[in-house]
Amino acid sequence: MGKLTTPDWILKGKSRPGLASLKKKPSEKGKKYKIKKCPKCGSTSVSVVLTGEEGKGAKEWECKACKWRGKGIEEKELSESEFLEYLGKMGGK
Repeated sequence: MGKLTTPDWILKGKSRPGLASLKKKPSEKGKKYKIKKCPKCGSTSVSVVLTGEEGKGAKEWECKACKWRGKGIEEKELSESEFLEYLGKMGGK
């Protein structure tokens, strides 16, 4: 086996060929926040129901306002500015 040589792309200071397709796409700036709402009354005071064996939850939700129980929870994704506006509205109640 002969001596290994440094590839030309390294010597020329270029990026690795074929690496452009592997680069990560730029993500949206800011964090995303998720809000869960009751599908019946629209309240955000919902909680997960723990049933059955540990680690094998049924993934059911329960609304504390109207006592609705089920799996079809509404989930809304907000940007950071929308979330802060939402918190401002909730603080006034």
